[in-house]
Amino acid sequence: MSEEVLLGIDIGTSSSKGVLTTTSGKILARAERAHATSRPSPGRAEHDAAAIWWHDFRELVAELLPAAERGGIAGLGVSGIGPTLLPADEAGNPLRPAILYGVDTRATAEIAELNSELGAEEILRHSGSALSSQAVGPKLRWLVNNEPETYRRTAKLLMCGSYLVHRLTGRYVLDHHSASQCDPIYDPHRRRWAPEWSGAVAPGLELPELAWPTETAGRVHARAAAETGLPEGLPVTVGTVDAWAEACSVGVRDPGDVMLMYGTTMFFVRVVERLRPHPALWGTCGVHPDTYTQAAGMATSGAVTDWLRGLFGGEFAELAAAASEVPPGSRGLLLLPYFAGERTPVFDPDARGMLFGLTTEHGRAELYRGALEGIAYGVRHNLAEMRGSETATERLVAVGGGTTGGLWTRIVSDVTGCTQLIPAETVGACYGDALLAGLATGTAIDPDGWNPVVDRVEPDPANTERYDAFYRHYRTLYESTAETAHFLAEQQRLATAGPG
Repeated sequence: MSEEVLLGIDIGTSSSKGVLTTTSGKILARAERAHATSRPSPGRAEHDAAAIWWHDFRELVAELLPAAERGGIAGLGVSGIGPTLLPADEAGNPLRPAILYGVDTRATAEIAELNSELGAEEILRHSGSALSSQAVGPKLRWLVNNEPETYRRTAKLLMCGSYLVHRLTGRYVLDHHSASQCDPIYDPHRRRWAPEWSGAVAPGLELPELAWPTETAGRVHARAAAETGLPEGLPVTVGTVDAWAEACSVGVRDPGDVMLMYGTTMFFVRVVERLRPHPALWGTCGVHPDTYTQAAGMATSGAVTDWLRGLFGGEFAELAAAASEVPPGSRGLLLLPYFAGERTPVFDPDARGMLFGLTTEHGRAELYRGALEGIAYGVRHNLAEMRGSETATERLVAVGGGTTGGLWTRIVSDVTGCTQLIPAETVGACYGDALLAGLATGTAIDPDGWNPVVDRVEPDPANTERYDAFYRHYRTLYESTAETAHFLAEQQRLATAGPG
């Protein structure tokens, strides 16, 4: 008898990935497609949903399907970058490019408007998070204020995962986790939309049905089957945001568990016993029914190392090898990794990157190591905020492309003083999507053993002690240079706007 298989597809910031697995988690095939993020002006980040999300989905499916010939596909799980804002018409056709998550900082004026109208403290208490560039609500208000004709035609609020679900099944549904990042129009305490606030933020907009990522949204209809090659009637999960799917893939589900995702941005998901509003973190619903998480996210991490590689040339392995010969502290360098503003815990879209302490003696090895250390100081800053709540961090699981090679994870463990666990598979959210498909269809065998830990990264106490002094100066460097950073951010906007 042929063994059933599971399919997981995730659309990321700079690439999309897919896997085909057995129902016990063994990966049979994997595929990836790179794509670009449009940045039409400073502070704006967009994706064309059809040209990127749907295009990549179809290409990944086409590459993976042949590996399923020996068995039927039991279920399909999807996820994507989020929270995103994709306004669509009644048929689900996009009306403009999708406005991306917290790396898109266009709605700063709308954040101030909503805080003034609804009350910043009340929003935090009600939503579990303060309004920031991550929240969908201010971006909806931005659409109302700046593109009123587009908003007038908007009939559906879609995100990356729910766009795929709608194209595959026709169902207009959003998972509770993604909805909980639509501050302030969702009530995470009652796990429902908040009509008393959604009318003020998104007047006249019909909001999607709500369900959990562990549930089936519907089945692939005939038109989608013809477009993708997927079997008609295939169950499709409700979908979710990529980081939460990835946390699911590595068993981050008990209070105190933390996933640290090394990617284009650095992201943290921590399971908590109950919703914990925190002004410097995001409080959200989890993946599993009736669960909660705290989350944090840096605006850039791998994006900074990629920028340096573009300047220096060569491969990451070559740069890492050179940087590994440089002692902790990068011979007196400090980097602020705020190259696209910063999300948690400073919530400052006008923060800017800085390399401080430069001399003519510094070369690419010191700069590259300094970048890894600067990002690690940002990790420590976020973990410090998380540790301030009742539940201690018990397990720190590291995932993502940055876990390969060893140098970056070693630096992060040394800077934070934390042990990191490395699971067998760090392929990404698509692997969690396959597991969610197995949970939704009841076909997953031993979800607890889906992705076992195979390695540990232990901190070196001597290095941690040395980094302590650098970290103290890292924390004060932003505060002492913020006014200049804000001035330069404004100059960048004026330069981009051009004459007049």
